[in-house]
Amino acid sequence: MTKIITFFVIAILFVGCSTRGPGVYYGSNRNNTPHYNYETKKKYSSMTMRPYVVHGRKYYPTVVNIGDTFHGNASWYGPNFHGKLTSNGERYNMWAMTAASKTLPMNTIVRVTNRRNDKSVVVRINDRGPFVATRIIDLSKAAASKIDMIGTGTAPVTLKVLGFAGKGSHIIPTEKQLKKSRKSVEISGFAIQIGSFINISGAILTQEKYDKKDGYRTVIKDVWNGHRRLFKVWIEGFKSEQEARYYKDNSIFKHAFIVKED
Repeated sequence: MTKIITFFVIAILFVGCSTRGPGVYYGSNRNNTPHYNYETKKKYSSMTMRPYVVHGRKYYPTVVNIGDTFHGNASWYGPNFHGKLTSNGERYNMWAMTAASKTLPMNTIVRVTNRRNDKSVVVRINDRGPFVATRIIDLSKAAASKIDMIGTGTAPVTLKVLGFAGKGSHIIPTEKQLKKSRKSVEISGFAIQIGSFINISGAILTQEKYDKKDGYRTVIKDVWNGHRRLFKVWIEGFKSEQEARYYKDNSIFKHAFIVKED
């Protein structure tokens, strides 16, 4: 009976405390490197602000700046997901310094500090999760080991945004390099034009009909196109071009198009 109980406890610790579905264990060799041929040079997805839905809930990636901090609980995921695709198209490598976040933009570099022991680790976001309200990050097994939370499964942590890896990056930049990176992932100033009118009455009707739809604001732009006065109706409030494009492609506005505000 003692052997059975011991095996059961080890199995729980081995799987980790991720809230993801069941996966396939690929295993590792004595040097803690994967059995499968992990490609070190891949075309990784760039940072994205595209909303997504999990379990019926819609998540909107957060616009963040260097120095922003977040508090919550961390969990980790390991062998069951080793070798499987992450949300940005990479293969999950439980020995790499990566992590999953519900809303941080892809390729955000964060320092994760375990508030129980003050140990910290720097990771790159390349996946989505964990989908539990009190958890804010899902660490790779290697990253979780660095801050001594494998045994406990979860830990209270502080996240600090250090910077943003460039497009196609698969290596975590040093903190010195990160100081030269962009200060924010926000690419503001994008809107969607849903109508253009010669008479302001038509623009007002359209604005009133769609204002605050899905949480975005609708405004009227009074412009002169070189020949006559026009009243254009724009939907504003998007945090990036990707968010505006996603909204346009999935909206009722079939003839709308993306515009860049001055």
